[in-house]
Amino acid sequence: MQLAKLSSAAAAFTTAATTSRLQLPPSTTKRRVAEQTCLSLLNSCNTLTTLTQIHALILKLGLHHNLLVLTKFASTSSLFTAVHYAAAVLFPNADPAPHRDAFLFNTLIRAFAHTARSKQYALRFYATMLRHAVPPNKFTFPFVLKACSGLAILPLGKALHASVVKFGFEDDLHVRNTMVHMYCCCEEGSQPESAQKVFDECPERDSVTWSAIIGGYARAGNSSRAVALFRDMQITGVCPDEITIVSILCACSDMGALELGKWLESYVERKSITKSVELCNALIDMFAKCGDVDRAVKLFRGMEVRTIVSWTSVIVGLAMHGRGLEAVSLFDEMVEQGVEPDDVAFIGVLSACSHSGLVDKGRYYFNTMENRFSIVPKIEHYGCVVDMLSRAGLVNEALEFVRAMPVEPNQVIWRSIVTACHARGELKLGESMAKELIRHEPMHESNYVLLSNIYAKLLSWDKKTKVREMMDVKGMRKVPGSTMIEMNSEIYEFVAGDKSHDQYKEIYEMVEEMGREIKRAGYVPKTSQVLLDINEEDKEDALYRHSEKLAIAFALLSTPLGTPIRIVKNLRVCEDCHSATKFISKVYNREIMVRDRNRFHHFKNGLCSCGDFW
Repeated sequence: MQLAKLSSAAAAFTTAATTSRLQLPPSTTKRRVAEQTCLSLLNSCNTLTTLTQIHALILKLGLHHNLLVLTKFASTSSLFTAVHYAAAVLFPNADPAPHRDAFLFNTLIRAFAHTARSKQYALRFYATMLRHAVPPNKFTFPFVLKACSGLAILPLGKALHASVVKFGFEDDLHVRNTMVHMYCCCEEGSQPESAQKVFDECPERDSVTWSAIIGGYARAGNSSRAVALFRDMQITGVCPDEITIVSILCACSDMGALELGKWLESYVERKSITKSVELCNALIDMFAKCGDVDRAVKLFRGMEVRTIVSWTSVIVGLAMHGRGLEAVSLFDEMVEQGVEPDDVAFIGVLSACSHSGLVDKGRYYFNTMENRFSIVPKIEHYGCVVDMLSRAGLVNEALEFVRAMPVEPNQVIWRSIVTACHARGELKLGESMAKELIRHEPMHESNYVLLSNIYAKLLSWDKKTKVREMMDVKGMRKVPGSTMIEMNSEIYEFVAGDKSHDQYKEIYEMVEEMGREIKRAGYVPKTSQVLLDINEEDKEDALYRHSEKLAIAFALLSTPLGTPIRIVKNLRVCEDCHSATKFISKVYNREIMVRDRNRFHHFKNGLCSCGDFW
């Protein structure tokens, strides 16, 4: 429909050409002069209005079949997001006029592939190209594959892969690179198998090839595989480019691999790689998520040009580390400097208020969203406020807030309130709400876990067992707690009761020693955290086998005295591990940084930065 309307508009210019005010060259001027005139005008064209006048001139000069002029016209139109107009001019009713070649098709396909909401037209013109027997060349497929990447349609990607093979371009490096990227974008899950297969079969690989596969794994959340491929890339002697470094920095952020992140920063310095805004933002995010938020702030302060992403990354980083007052101060500074906050910035500042117990500040910022900045709150912003009130123990206020919301609360919001009910002893209310969650989301395992934990706290072991049996029948499993730690440029992962490590005997001996030492210092195991119907001694033993304690024991065995310890937990740290880690930091004189699912905890001298508020 859009192309048809534009086609009609374009056709109207044929009539308008007779009344154009543009001066024509003298009748004796050769066609070559007319051609160069149009090309020169297109080169200097900087508005859509001028473009339409040039189109009128092209018609008047009879150059509407000149491939050079038409290709330049299509290329220029893409600069003003007028590619639909150009397509309607060049291909009325999507039916190519005579003398349209692959170069002209490629120009339009490329323009559509780079247009956010029009990528499907790139594929339509590729189909038109084939339908009219215009053979694609090696420049066609990177653009078409890029469009498919944006649409993330795997069957379509496979069909394009078949076309690549059919036309004999499967060994072209640029085509293969784009194909690896396409499969990474189209395949779901953390294992892009087709992308890996295309990558493995590449006869040669450059930095773009490696960047495509590494970025694919990083975006899919398979950070360990991304890092492993990066190490392979180094072994082969291919130097990473800025795009590769940004992808690996994202993987470092996910895994908490601070040492690798520091190495990447030094590599950028050694190789004199330009620190673009995107690269600086990735470094800020990495340092914040790997535990060195002060370094993130320093990088931010040293940036000459900052985007809203730069500000938001630091605000969110400070929020994660429990430095809420600094986060809200930075948000205010951002506004004072004339940087308009977006909805993501508000999520950051509301999270900061939530993690630091700044309830009044949180209410203020939530109210200013719409009143001052005309940003309509989304479900994520409502969720932040509910989380803030729930963490502060204001369960009834959180419920009232949810009931007054103009949007339907999602299950994440209800789970926040159920978690607060569990923490604050509102167990009967939590039980009824958890049952509602199960009724609305019968296949979401965390709903069953919440109800199971409430029954355990109520000592209703029969009901707890029934909930677990329901999960078994539905094939559900509770996500196991795991903890990662970076040691000597390697990432080690521990799960509760883990005995897979080569040093597991020494680690368990260290765990027992830790238990004895911190008990002498006043630690009392919180056996209520063990949601099993077993005796106190077995509960205490189960607590000692939590993944956090195993990772810390490994760090104490493997690092010099006084060395800081950094670990990453995939779930929220439990109350007992939080208490035990405070004592470990004091007894062993270690600074211990724990990143759990919600935030950072900095343990030092028996205290935690969260103030026992998390």
